Amino acid sequence: MSRYFSQGLFGRDLLGSIVVFLVALPLCMGIAIASGMPPAAGLMTGIIGGMVVGVFAGSPLQVSGPAAGLAVLVFELVSQHGVAALGPVVLLAGLIQIAAGLCRVGVWFRMCSPAVVAGMLSGIGVLIVASQLHVLIDAVPKARGLENFAALPGAIIDALRGDGGSLAAMAVGVGTMAIMLGWEKLRPARLRFVPGALLAVVALTAIVQVMELSVKKVDVPSNLFAAVSMPTWSSLSGLLEPSLLIAALTFAFIASAETLLSAAAVDRMHEGARTRYDRELTAQGMGNMLCGLLGALPMTGVIVRSAANVQAGSATRMATILHGAWILVFALLLPWLMRMTPVACLAGILVYTGIKMVNFRQVKALAVYGKGTAWIYVATTVAIVATDLLAGVLVGFALSLFRLALHSSRLKVGLDHHDEPGRASLRLEGSATFLRVPSVARTLERVPPNTRLQLVVDRLHHVDQACLELLREWSRNASSRGCELVVDWQQLNQRVEGVGRAA
Repeated sequence: MSRYFSQGLFGRDLLGSIVVFLVALPLCMGIAIASGMPPAAGLMTGIIGGMVVGVFAGSPLQVSGPAAGLAVLVFELVSQHGVAALGPVVLLAGLIQIAAGLCRVGVWFRMCSPAVVAGMLSGIGVLIVASQLHVLIDAVPKARGLENFAALPGAIIDALRGDGGSLAAMAVGVGTMAIMLGWEKLRPARLRFVPGALLAVVALTAIVQVMELSVKKVDVPSNLFAAVSMPTWSSLSGLLEPSLLIAALTFAFIASAETLLSAAAVDRMHEGARTRYDRELTAQGMGNMLCGLLGALPMTGVIVRSAANVQAGSATRMATILHGAWILVFALLLPWLMRMTPVACLAGILVYTGIKMVNFRQVKALAVYGKGTAWIYVATTVAIVATDLLAGVLVGFALSLFRLALHSSRLKVGLDHHDEPGRASLRLEGSATFLRVPSVARTLERVPPNTRLQLVVDRLHHVDQACLELLREWSRNASSRGCELVVDWQQLNQRVEGVGRAA
C-alpha cells in the first residue's frame, strides 16, 4: 500500500474516478428512465458496479454500470411483466453468469461474430433514439421500435401545438445534443477530460431553473435506500414461467458478451494487466445478483466509461471503486440537486449516445472481410428494430452460421468429357456437403445418356450423407439411361466423417 501512494498511483486513480463519476452520473439516471425505471435504480447499479464489481473484476480498468444496450430489454420486460419481475430475472441472470465464470467459459463469449455484435449495438442505438425522442419532448414512448417511429410525427405535432409533450422540453433536449456535439468538436486539449454530457446537464438545468420552464424533472428519492425493492417469494416463483427464464438467459448472454468484448477493447487501450475473462464474468454475475436483490437495473462492463477511465490516466481498480463511492455520496447528500435535472436533458444525452452507436460506416469496414459480413451487420440491425433484441441477435447468429457453412463447404465440381465416346469424369474438389447438393445434382443432369462416368475424389476432403445419398441414387438409376457410375465406394466412404475413423 505504501508503494501505491509513493508512486503517485492514488493521485492518478483519484482524478480518473472523478472523471468517470462525471460521465457516469447522468448516464445512470438517463438509462434508468429509458428502461422505464426510476433514476434511483440506475444510480444503485452504478454504485454496485463500482464498489462491488470493481473489487473483484478481472479487468481492473473496466467500469461497470447500467448500459444502454440493456435498456431495451429492461423496458420490454417491465412493460410486459411489471417492475416486480425485473429483480428475479436479473438475479437469475447473475447466477447464470457466475456459473459460466466458474465453469471457465468466459472466453467463449468472445466467439461472437463482430458483425453480429456491431449489428446488435446499432439496432439498440436505433431503438434508443426511437424511444428517447418521445421522452425528449416529455411524451411517453411506445413499447416497440417501429411503433415509436410511427407515433413520432404525431407526438412532435402535438408538442408544437401544445396538445401533448412540451416545446420547452424539446428545446432542452436539442440544446443538450448541440452542446455535446459542439464540445466534442471544439473542446481544448487541456479540458479533454471534462465530459460534454456534464456541461450540457449543468447548463440546461441552470437555464430551466432561471427561466422557470415547465418541463418534467428527474424524480430521485431523498433517501436512496428507500428505492430498494427486494424480490418477494411470489415474484421469485414467477421465474418458472418460460418467458421469464428466456429473459434471464437473454440478459445473461447479452450482458456477458458486451462486457467481455468491452474488456477486450479496454485491453487494447493500455499496457497494464490483461483481462482475466472468467474472473470478470464471475464478478459481473455477483454484481447482477446484488442488483436483482435490490431491484436495480442489470449491469455490464461499458466501453464509454471504461475509455474515459483509461484516458484519464487511471492506474488500478481503485479508480473504478472510487467512482462508485462518489455516486453513493452524491445520491445520499445532494438528491435535491439531481431533482433539478430536466428529463429531456437526459433524453438528449441518450439520443446523442444512440446516434453514435448507429455507425453505418462500419458497413464499409466489415465489407473488407466479405460482402456477406456487411450484410449480416445490416440484417441484424434491421431485425432488431423490426422485431426485438433477442430475435434480431438470433437472426444474426443464424446468418453467421449459414455463411460459415457456405465457406466451409467450398466445392469445385467439374465434368470432363473424354476423347473416347461414351466416357466422362466427374471431379469433386473440396467439401461436398448438403449445401452443395444442388450444384452436384445439376452437373449430374448434364451427363449425356450412354455415358460411363468416372468419379474422381483424389482432392475431395469431405462428403456428407446428403451428397453421398445423391451419388448412390444416381448410380442406382443410371442404368435406365444407359449410364454407369464408376467409383471406389470404399475410398469415398473414408471421406465421410466418422466412417474413416471407424474403419
